[in-house]
Amino acid sequence: MAIHNFLIILSSFLLLLFVVYILWAIIPSLSGLPWIPTRSKRIHRALELAQLSPGEILYDLGSGDGRVLILAAREFGAHAVGVEISPIHCLVAWVNVYLHGVSSQVSIKWASFYKVELRNANVIFIYMTSRQASRLRSRLESQLHPGARVLTIACEIGGWQPAAFDQKEIIYLYLIR
Repeated sequence: MAIHNFLIILSSFLLLLFVVYILWAIIPSLSGLPWIPTRSKRIHRALELAQLSPGEILYDLGSGDGRVLILAAREFGAHAVGVEISPIHCLVAWVNVYLHGVSSQVSIKWASFYKVELRNANVIFIYMTSRQASRLRSRLESQLHPGARVLTIACEIGGWQPAAFDQKEIIYLYLIR
């Protein structure tokens, strides 16, 4: 009987792990963007390049586990908004934000970044493919105000000229005019 109960618990646990994996890996991949975390050093360099200032609003499109949001709030004094399509990533990000003590400066939206309102953003942080960034381009052009900055990691936005480029970290900074 004990072995039978153990097997039921084990199989339930494995099923739960499988469901979490589906929500963690498969859902973001179906949107065309697998989750690939960004190193803190690279995030910090990008936010420096954008000259993110205290009180500004940063949007991280595809915010994953929230590391960009936390760094922007904690080290730069910004208000940060994460937009993430995966509910599991949203939950993990929320827990990370809470544990790092920046929940008053950070909000997380469970949504597609192709549909979220971006008009109040000062800085947009993007780590995606050039194809997705180009698809997002018209939305950025129509919603961002002059002076807003767009940071991309390892991808260019077709038709835009970067205002700055960090060759070592492959960070592009675009300025909305």
